[in-house]
Parts: sequence; C-alpha cells; structure tokens
Amino acid sequence: MFIEQGIRSENKFWKYLFGSVLLFGASLIGQLPLLMGILYETLVHKKKYPDSNAAMMHFLEPNFTLFLLLFSFVFVFGGIYFVLRNLHHQSLLSIITSRASIDWKRVGFSFSIWAAFTIGSTTVFYVLHPEDFVLQFQGVPFLILFAIGLVLFPFQIGSEELIFRGYLMQGFGNLAHNKWFPLLMTSLIFGLLHIANPEVDKMGYSILIYYIGTGLFLGICTLMDEGMELALGFHFANNFIGAVLVTSDWSAFQTYAILKDVSNPSSLIDVLLPVVVIFPILLVLFARKYQWTNWKEQLIGKINKVNHN
Repeated sequence: MFIEQGIRSENKFWKYLFGSVLLFGASLIGQLPLLMGILYETLVHKKKYPDSNAAMMHFLEPNFTLFLLLFSFVFVFGGIYFVLRNLHHQSLLSIITSRASIDWKRVGFSFSIWAAFTIGSTTVFYVLHPEDFVLQFQGVPFLILFAIGLVLFPFQIGSEELIFRGYLMQGFGNLAHNKWFPLLMTSLIFGLLHIANPEVDKMGYSILIYYIGTGLFLGICTLMDEGMELALGFHFANNFIGAVLVTSDWSAFQTYAILKDVSNPSSLIDVLLPVVVIFPILLVLFARKYQWTNWKEQLIGKINKVNHN
C-alpha cells in the first residue's frame, strides 16, 4: 500500500515535475551560504575560484565545508514539506511509510547492520593492508565532525530518501500505474545525479553502476517493506559512518575522519562486490526478518487505485 498512498486523481504528473522544480530551487537557496563562503575567500583572501567539485571540496576548511553542504538540505527538507502540503495535500508520513507511524526499530536495525559491516570491513582492510591507510585522528576536529554529521546528515539522507524512494516513487507510480517503472526510474535518476561526484573523475563512469545499484537496492527495500525505514537506516549508516571513519582525496566528503585511504580504488571491490554480492545478501536478510512475500507483485505488479478518505 506504500506506493498507492500517492495515487490520487488530482496528483497529475505535471505536479511532480513542478514540485521537482520547486525542490531544485530550494536546493539552490540552500547552497547560497556555501557560495558566499567561496566568494569571500576569492575576493578577500584572493584564493583561486574552484573550477571543479573536487577543488571545491578542498577549498574551505573541511568541517566548515561539510556543515555548509549538509545545511543546504535543511532547505530541501522544508521544500519537501511545503510541496507535499500545498501541491499534493499529503502528509510527510504518506511518502515515508504505509504504517501508522515510522517504525524506528526498522531504521535502527538497518543502520546497525550496515554500520557494523562498514566498520568491520574497514578494520579488516586496515589490518591486511595498513599501507593503504593513514591514521589522521584529531580529537577536537573529529568531535566537531561527529556533531555536524549527527545533526545534519539526517536532513541530507532524509531529503534524498523522501525525494527518490517516496515523492518520485509515487509520482512515477501515478504516471505508469505499475511498480517496475517507478523503481527503475528513481534508481536511474538517483545514480545519474552522482555523476558530478569526485569519485567519477577518479574511477570513471563504472562507479555509476554502484550508485544506480544502491538506488535499486533501496527502492526494492522500500517497495517490499511498504516503507522507507530500512532505506533510511542504511543510507544514514553509509554516509555518517563513512564520513567519520574513512576519507580520501577523491571522495565526495573531505572530512577529519579517523583514517585516510591513500590506495587506488578498485572497481571490483568498490563497485561490483556491493551490487552483485552484498546487497543481495542484505535483501535476503531483510526478507527473512520481515517475512517479505509476493516479490513479483510488490516489484513489478500493477498499482491499484485506493480510496483516500
């Protein structure tokens, strides 16, 4: 019933297109503080204006950059609420879950699983290949990083999940009246929007397989579980734990993480292993724990109209 919650006769697809434009505008407004910070440095301190996303990530102090980047999603989050209430007359909960309230135990379980895997796998790689890492722990900057991440990453991952696994999932459902089209479209758009990330410059377009695969994995979780709680937990663990644990010169977030990865990334380990092996294992784990059934209907079936009172 999750995707059906947005199936309303008044929810024409043009509304989702217009709503997306409004959300893009909210994102641009949210990025103004970062732009002002960059302009201040170029005009006052005569620093060269960054000519790429990678250069921008190294332009300002790392914690300040992270704060400004994540703070922009506060505006996006507010934009989502505005668009839902005024354009679609839906509640925020209606694009989060089909349950009466958010199941925080699901969020916590998914977060714990992926956080444990991230920490465990990083520890193994560090023990086996210590030459690939530099220990760079700095107490005060790390604590500031931890606080920024804990407060603002929920806005970033919340906004992304609300848009892709919620708002657009239901929007494409209104357009196609089936489930496979929204699943594929949101996964493709989610992945392709990462094309400007510094990782693409380092690894090439093969990294997009990982991003699209991640979107597909989170979309499957959302449709099978009738809500995005599992996707929220996974996404938060992936971004927050990743930011405080490991950074690199070519990663999207430059942070005062505990470790710095100085190795060359591998398409086999960083792209194919998660998509082909790890994500399917997680799906089996979630399926058994939450007793998912009727996969065909849940993922590629037709969408039935629902009477919304």
